[in-house]
Amino acid sequence: MNRQSLLPSLLPSRRAWGMVARCATALIGGYAAAAGIASLGARLLPIARVEATLWGMILSFLIFAALGLWAFHERSLPKVALVIWSSALLSAGTTIALGVRP
Repeated sequence: MNRQSLLPSLLPSRRAWGMVARCATALIGGYAAAAGIASLGARLLPIARVEATLWGMILSFLIFAALGLWAFHERSLPKVALVIWSSALLSAGTTIALGVRP
């Protein structure tokens, strides 16, 4: 066998790199978005600080699962990346800008 003919078959295809990007966006970006949204929700809830934190933690699991499922359901990878990463950045930035709850 010719060594040159084996090399292209061993390299990941463009489709495989798309799946790697989708998995990274779903796992890392979904976690960041869920954490940011849960923190913002806990910061904005008008209940006791402890209860708001617990509700934020409980809802973060639901948010993470929903974002992960949606990331693989949606056909457009750029749309998935834009929505997940922008929601992570906006929610975390807003939480930081609001500061500690009084």
